[in-house]
Amino acid sequence: MSNKQYKSDLEIAQSATLKHIKEIANGVGVEESDLEMYGKYKAKLPLNLIDEKAVSKSNLVLVTAMTPTPAGEGKTTTSIGLAEGLNKIGKKTCVVLREPSLGPVFGMKGGAAGGGYSQVVPMEDINLHFTGDFAAIEKANNLLAALIDNNIQSTKNNLGIDPRTVEWKRVMDMNDRSLREIVTGMGGKPGGMMRETGFNITAASEIMAILCLAKDMDDLKEKMGNIYVGDTYAGEAIFARDLKANGAMATLLKDAIKPNLVQTLEGNPAIIHGGPFANIAQGTNSAIATKMGMSLSDYVVTEAGFGADLGAEKFLNIKCGYSGLSPKAIVIVATIRALKYHGGQPLEELKSPNTVALVKGLANLEKHIENIKTYGLPGVVSVNKFVTDSKEEIDIVIKRCEELGVKVAIGEGWEFGGDGCTALAQKVVEAVESSDKPYKPTYDWKLSVKEKIEAVARKVYGAQDVEFLPKAKQNLRKIERIGLNDKPICIAKTQYSFSDDPKALGKPEKFTLTVREIEIAAGAGFCVPITGNMLRMPGLPAVPAAEGMDIDNNGKITGLS
Repeated sequence: MSNKQYKSDLEIAQSATLKHIKEIANGVGVEESDLEMYGKYKAKLPLNLIDEKAVSKSNLVLVTAMTPTPAGEGKTTTSIGLAEGLNKIGKKTCVVLREPSLGPVFGMKGGAAGGGYSQVVPMEDINLHFTGDFAAIEKANNLLAALIDNNIQSTKNNLGIDPRTVEWKRVMDMNDRSLREIVTGMGGKPGGMMRETGFNITAASEIMAILCLAKDMDDLKEKMGNIYVGDTYAGEAIFARDLKANGAMATLLKDAIKPNLVQTLEGNPAIIHGGPFANIAQGTNSAIATKMGMSLSDYVVTEAGFGADLGAEKFLNIKCGYSGLSPKAIVIVATIRALKYHGGQPLEELKSPNTVALVKGLANLEKHIENIKTYGLPGVVSVNKFVTDSKEEIDIVIKRCEELGVKVAIGEGWEFGGDGCTALAQKVVEAVESSDKPYKPTYDWKLSVKEKIEAVARKVYGAQDVEFLPKAKQNLRKIERIGLNDKPICIAKTQYSFSDDPKALGKPEKFTLTVREIEIAAGAGFCVPITGNMLRMPGLPAVPAAEGMDIDNNGKITGLS
């Protein structure tokens, strides 16, 4: 299919299949009176629709992937296509996804609404401001920052916060490296206490993490009250609740806590809510959204960001640990070109057949399959097919998966939508029906934070050793002092390798994982070990995607994918 023909056909498909959101809601048993409409094709869902009894009967399918490459693997496209395919074979299915961040949209990665005939729509709205959830999270985060600085400045209502110990940063939903390290309070005495601070991207905010783990509004307020701010001059820990901040912060999130209902291109329900990155946060949509989907359908397809060593690990060890959820099956998305890239074939040559590089790159996929088996859950490999893939290359991957005893299917959701994913859907149903036990976590939360980091590094990444730099050792002592040793961990690590070196492709051996520092996310209920050169405020590439975007006088947007 030519690109020109595809675009024309897709426009026709969108105009023909885009359904009024009330019709979508009615199809999953939601009354029109329960919807909070955002135009014709978007709506908020009230939390009282969550039914724990229905959740316990629904089948949760997690979609993850092999280690990503600059070429992209199509995990979201596969998730949407699989949901379409499951509906095609008679399974009442909802797809539950994360909201896109404007940082990647205007940077390098692009949007997160799927692609081809496996999209969620309205794509442009979803990839831009959507229903304002990110803005609300940003404001709640920055309100706390303002209250901290105000308390430090105040002479009448001062908690004695030592500004040198404040770790809370402001956030914005954009890639802006110049804001990573800044100095505030430079306006003289009226401008506040001068101190070093910085910005994180909104998707890496602890408020985002809290929203995605909260059970309801009361739980949200409690979690935000538990946010660690810093210490007093006397060395006592200060939390957001000490500043009486959490009530006002929760007020800003009164709408953001509600999941968003949209639709797939084939008119099936899609719930999109929350958007933490998987390389620097937990990388999964909200527990509320997942449970909402499970309350309304028999199957829920959800995804976890980047490779299974990041998103899937955090989904299982953090999100499932707090929510009580457990997937019935895990889908690992793989592509021929990603396998060849991990086998050493240059990026610009990935469209050319290369069975030698392919076979070498299979080691990466094999490690992810091995990891999924440690969770005690059945895995299904979905080979996301591209037109440049040769039959010989596809046959090699299928044969190797069969040798490893894992189900495998070709996914053609981009080109054919649900029709291209019915074979995958059948394999997933078989896996779900064979699954009779909950997942097995990687570590016991009762272990020390240091032991938990070592467990993930060795069992999931394949590291030989873990090195803790001086600041990380200092952080471990603080974690113990504050009483957070019994919390799970959320490791910040490059998405491009099992190791902390983005250039170590395939399956690195005998490497040492270096933990630079460990940030405290007491509100979210986990600690964030930061490895290698990971940063929580990304920068724009040399040629940002923003340069190719435009809008005409009639409101038609171009260059947004």
